[in-house]
Amino acid sequence: MEAAEPTSPAPVQPARSGRRPRDMAMSLLVLLVPIAIVVGAQKYLFDGDKPIAVSPAQAIADARASGAFPVAEPGPLPDGWTVTSARFQRPADGATLRLGYVTPDAEPALLVQSSVPADQLLARELGDTAKAGGPVAVDAVSWQRYDSTRGEPALVLREAGRTIVVVGATDEPTLRELAAAVS
Repeated sequence: MEAAEPTSPAPVQPARSGRRPRDMAMSLLVLLVPIAIVVGAQKYLFDGDKPIAVSPAQAIADARASGAFPVAEPGPLPDGWTVTSARFQRPADGATLRLGYVTPDAEPALLVQSSVPADQLLARELGDTAKAGGPVAVDAVSWQRYDSTRGEPALVLREAGRTIVVVGATDEPTLRELAAAVS
């Protein structure tokens, strides 16, 4: 008798899992619903869209203690203004106090007080190609309007020993509110 040649086993077909696209969609839905609930709760129940407020007191105190320039502490602002950053720096060319705000219309604004020479400060804060405009009266104090390189309006007050710059991605009347708080 002749020996029978061994036959190769038939390829094993993987069993179909029986999953359909609808099952995948249901699995994703089960994951996305709790995420949507958490995000919604954070936003609506815990005011997740509000900017995080910081106290400018320490930065203002540091600026005053340095004696580099007369520091004007901003007075009370209307509701909706939030201080979001406060920093005092003293590099070699002069001292600078920066207070960042979020305006009532949710736009950023910056208040800068500095002993850095005015032309140097304006180039740093507004850009090299900032354009000076006309005077703007803020509480009987004459500020000068500028258009920054980024197209943002700015108000500048040059005084002996310091320069104050108010700039932001908002309209000029809103910047005047901030300028009035330091006048």
